[in-house]
Amino acid sequence: MARRIAAGAAYGGGGIGLIGAAAVGVFLAEVQLAKRQVGGGTAPVPPSADGRYGVAFAGPNDPLRLGMLGDSTAAGQGVRRAGQTPGALLASGLAAVSERPVDLRNVALPGARSDDLERQVSLLLADPARTPDVCVIMIGANDVTHRMPATQSVRCLTTAVRRLRTAGAEVVVGTCPDLGTIEPVYQPLRWLARRVSRQLAAAQTIGSVEQGGRTVSLGDLLGPEFAANPRELFGPDNYHPSAEGYATAAMAVLPTLCAVLGLWPESDRLDGSRREDILPVAKAASQAAREAGTEVTGARAPWALLKHRRRRRLPASTETEPAAAPSPHPGAAHGHT
Repeated sequence: MARRIAAGAAYGGGGIGLIGAAAVGVFLAEVQLAKRQVGGGTAPVPPSADGRYGVAFAGPNDPLRLGMLGDSTAAGQGVRRAGQTPGALLASGLAAVSERPVDLRNVALPGARSDDLERQVSLLLADPARTPDVCVIMIGANDVTHRMPATQSVRCLTTAVRRLRTAGAEVVVGTCPDLGTIEPVYQPLRWLARRVSRQLAAAQTIGSVEQGGRTVSLGDLLGPEFAANPRELFGPDNYHPSAEGYATAAMAVLPTLCAVLGLWPESDRLDGSRREDILPVAKAASQAAREAGTEVTGARAPWALLKHRRRRRLPASTETEPAAAPSPHPGAAHGHT
């Protein structure tokens, strides 16, 4: 199914659905029930985390430039401090590993679907002199909840990855989270949400890898860990992650972010004990969608590398609050609302 969705996205198909028509009535009824319970608390507006991280590492090298794109998860909705957002956590970790300052620009928009990525990419690429070195995209949850056609969703994502890669930026995509882990969601919606989320995540992986990006599965991070600690890892609205939840996701993405920038050596040897393998891209995407923190990167077509990188603890010594942004883009508005 993921391969069919990705193919439809690439070749213009738009009629491939993720769930059968017979399930739609039950699905919509359960959605309405879940909506009445999700959001019992109010998620604060995400704080702006734009700025420079790792100022202690200032030296002759120019700062690395990190761009964040996507929806409320990329924006950090659910926390109140800038340093608790995933962008700030990744910028701090990247600064500590590279021993260089990192300039973060976050154009993610709470509530955004994949069709908003065109606008977000345009914001990041508006100034050719400040093209990001690497971008992280977290998108997909709102595509599922708003029943955006999967082929359209993947087409928008792959276009965004292609534009960023053409501009010279490396790209890491955190694929669609598993919406079946949201606490107020009951069966059969929980099963449907999990199935839809994983199918979209796998299709996102195929499309992103084929455009030269890498992906990290976030689905199961909102699975066993979130299910075991829902009060700790979900925010006050029972929907968005808490500070601890964002830190868990950031720890999964950071190793791939560092690897794509060549900040630690890549090994050609696959670790069988960690279930690493080289597989057809569709099979690698399917396996990644079932296990959190799994990285998929392209090899020689149609193959892909499936990696389970060791999670790195986020550094405690590097500041996680931004310094003042060095020189804001003229006329470039931030993506938060």
